[in-house]
Amino acid sequence: MKMRTLGSGLLATGLALGLAACGGGDDKSDSAAPPASSSAAAPASGPAATGPFGPACSSVPASGKGSFAGMAQDPVATAASNNPALSTLVTAVKKAGLADTLNSAAGITVFAPTNDAFAKIPKKDLDAVLADKKKLTSILTYHVVPGKQAPSALANGDFKSLQGGQVMTSGSGESYKVNDTANVVCGNVPTRNATVYIIDSVLMPK
Repeated sequence: MKMRTLGSGLLATGLALGLAACGGGDDKSDSAAPPASSSAAAPASGPAATGPFGPACSSVPASGKGSFAGMAQDPVATAASNNPALSTLVTAVKKAGLADTLNSAAGITVFAPTNDAFAKIPKKDLDAVLADKKKLTSILTYHVVPGKQAPSALANGDFKSLQGGQVMTSGSGESYKVNDTANVVCGNVPTRNATVYIIDSVLMPK
């Protein structure tokens, strides 16, 4: 779908500029990336050796487009659309007109809330957000940071999101938190142009 509003056009331009600052390759976050801690700025050369991890990874199909191998072949918004646990997120991305923008981005990390994460928001409030394109866009772009970030970068991460606000991560091994409010339930999931960390709460920008 095409960006039809001035706001969406500016967002797409800002996204392209932000990603250009990260370098042209899919797998690097170089010194021109937005300010981040030393760990967050470390280049990520694709998925770590551990591969996807976390309790929710067990529900991912073993084969087909919704499997890890299938998602790795598709750009991030398309890959997410093949995961039933992310259907609310996909609906939100489409309402905001961001699907094409995310699919065409080169080298990003997406913190993807599950359906259960969105269900924590009172229905009245969620419906209001979904009907407010400007606010929805702000929330969704807050879940995206430049560069394909490896799990090691999340140990003590401080990332500037594409929305402009800071996203903080912490943890080690296979246990990570985002902004001290969301847990990574299936992390280090590769898609063609992004690394995805599926989380159990929606992140809200300040």
